[in-house]
Amino acid sequence: MAIHDFTSQRLYVEPDLASGREVVLAGPQAHYLQTVLRLRLGDQVGLFNGRDGEWRAVLTSAGKRACTLTVDEQTRPQGSGPDVAYLFAPLKHARLDYMVQKATELGVRRLQPVITRRTIAERVNLDRMRANVIEAAEQCGILQVPVVSEPTDLAKALAALEPARRLIFCDEDAPPGSPLDALAALGPCPMAVLVGPEGGFDPAERERLLAHPGSLTISLGPRIMRADTAAVAALAIVNAAAGRGW
Repeated sequence: MAIHDFTSQRLYVEPDLASGREVVLAGPQAHYLQTVLRLRLGDQVGLFNGRDGEWRAVLTSAGKRACTLTVDEQTRPQGSGPDVAYLFAPLKHARLDYMVQKATELGVRRLQPVITRRTIAERVNLDRMRANVIEAAEQCGILQVPVVSEPTDLAKALAALEPARRLIFCDEDAPPGSPLDALAALGPCPMAVLVGPEGGFDPAERERLLAHPGSLTISLGPRIMRADTAAVAALAIVNAAAGRGW
């Protein structure tokens, strides 16, 4: 893992970033910089937007309702990594927060809530998900900020997958074997990692998943995991496979 300066403050912003550009912040972000961090004119902060890498910026004006940061120089390029979408049956409250944060830390590019027949949490707070994504990225030195997609049902989620994207189906009934070896054998390719609800997929859903073109079933071991634990395990395995030379 690359070593970053975690003592420096980082802030996610929406505008494009380039040397000399001025970024005006208002509302909660201005309050955070001036009241919580107590930045003063001339102080520096790291900025990133998930597209242009990370940049050093200087506080050049401050007021009660807004402040301005002037972008100085790039400190890290955006870079790239495995193209992984994470598809998951939503959980409730704190456990969903945890899962979203960990998926962000593990480098996914997209978060796709999928409503299945055994999904417990049928309503998803997308604003809360996005806030958790940004918080995790700011705190952990992440430059990749996952896209948070609208919830959809399983059939539509599968139909929307690009033909080149392999579906990694974490199946509790899969035969034992090394998931790391199975993933490493794929080589570099776009992937969609799918973890189901607490009660698992029903027989018809499982049959649909097994029949999906490009589907690869993997086992996460003999233990029955909670969905949030399974998410961390599956995405960690994907990262380990990528580390073998993808």
